[in-house]
Amino acid sequence: MLMKPVYHNHLVERIRRLFGAPACRLQVAALPWHRTATGIEIMLITSRDTGRWVLPKGWPETAERLCETAAREASEEAGLSGSVDTHEAGRYFYLKELSSGEQVACEVLVYPLEVRKVAEKWKERRQRTRKWVSPSEAARMVNEPDLCRLISSFGAAHAKFAA
Repeated sequence: MLMKPVYHNHLVERIRRLFGAPACRLQVAALPWHRTATGIEIMLITSRDTGRWVLPKGWPETAERLCETAAREASEEAGLSGSVDTHEAGRYFYLKELSSGEQVACEVLVYPLEVRKVAEKWKERRQRTRKWVSPSEAARMVNEPDLCRLISSFGAAHAKFAA
């Protein structure tokens, strides 16, 4: 499912590059969702460092398709498996603080993952909390404005098909 991309931060990033700012680093996220009797829900997880609500995301590995990275991150960080879309739902930008204290700009490509199985035990279960919420609640819980819009758009598009 293709959605309209978010352009605001893309323009900001192009301006940053024009004036010599370092390029963004690429991350990939899963947008885990499932159908319910009343629509869809999205699973958010807490970050390990700050406890903020986020999507499962990480760095792509060599020779791994980006949608496969999204599926791997959902499995490792949230214990989720299912069907990952090969087309991104959108993208957003944020500043990531590395363990060195350095902040780097990251562009995150987001791939929908229709969840079919939720594991009781998974790699990072002791480091994270996970929660199923409505798309509107998920949009309120995350901090990044572009991610809020992406989640809202995704929820609105699926509302037509999920009920």
